[in-house]
Amino acid sequence: MDLSIIIVNWNSKDYLQKCIASILSWTTDINFEIVVIDSASFDGVDEMLKRCYPQVRFMQSDRNLGFAKANNAAFRVSTGSNILFLNPDTELIGPAINILLDYIQVLPKAGAIGCKLLNADGSVQTSCIQAFPTILNQLLNSEFLRALFPRSPLWGMASLFNATKDEPAEVDVISGACLMLKRSLFEQVGLFSEDYFMYAEDLDLCYKISQPGFTNYYIPGASVTHFGGGSTEKRPSDFSVVMMRESIWRFMKKNRGKIYGLAYRASIAISAIGRLLLLIILLPLHYFRQSRPSWNASLKKWQAILTWSLGLKAAASNQS
Repeated sequence: MDLSIIIVNWNSKDYLQKCIASILSWTTDINFEIVVIDSASFDGVDEMLKRCYPQVRFMQSDRNLGFAKANNAAFRVSTGSNILFLNPDTELIGPAINILLDYIQVLPKAGAIGCKLLNADGSVQTSCIQAFPTILNQLLNSEFLRALFPRSPLWGMASLFNATKDEPAEVDVISGACLMLKRSLFEQVGLFSEDYFMYAEDLDLCYKISQPGFTNYYIPGASVTHFGGGSTEKRPSDFSVVMMRESIWRFMKKNRGKIYGLAYRASIAISAIGRLLLLIILLPLHYFRQSRPSWNASLKKWQAILTWSLGLKAAASNQS
């Protein structure tokens, strides 16, 4: 088997159906299998697959395993010499999988490789490549600054804006929404780290791959639409922002030491206090009175982040 395509489903049945259709439409001359694991969403995906794609191998988990554990479980029943971890809320644009598979065979010391991820409107999703997280780039991470300085090494996404080059580019992190690597390498680095429930598993995997000297590559000639939020939008509004910081904190503590992890958490607390003070100051302004729902959402978000950063509330890890 040339390739195993592993997809974790969590309340994404409709996305998944279109995702598989795009795989079958565009992927040719490859001996591949598709393995789908449902992480206790029980959204009818099993019946949909039986009806539409009986060739897909399906696994049903009786509990929500989280991204890392679910992918690892599906990997263990797969047989491909190469592995593609693919989100259910994606659709191929052209022969993206063929392109990635061709490159992974020839790139020197190939680690994780990934493609250009596009939003539904065709714009580039800048999160498809990243720098390894640091306290500085996490504190400064904002849409405004990223748009103002897109080529800054802080973000690690400069390759997205190199319009004159279409060759593979060396990067720190490939998004787990579409990530390919060799089976032997995935086993060598110990699979996905299961101490993450969701978010940062791809950061951690790419970091583990880089340690023995392998290189992670961005392949701009392959494109996939990533609709994003297909399952997380069904969770509480503060779930994602808190879980993201929880996962980054785990990455910091694990790979940079406990002191660095504590410093990151303290920096997030200071940042949250600053944001909350700013929101309180701006409340009397007429503009913000007109945008009260947005103001309330921002206030709730930063309150949740502050509560987490002070250790007053753990991030939920058993959502199902």
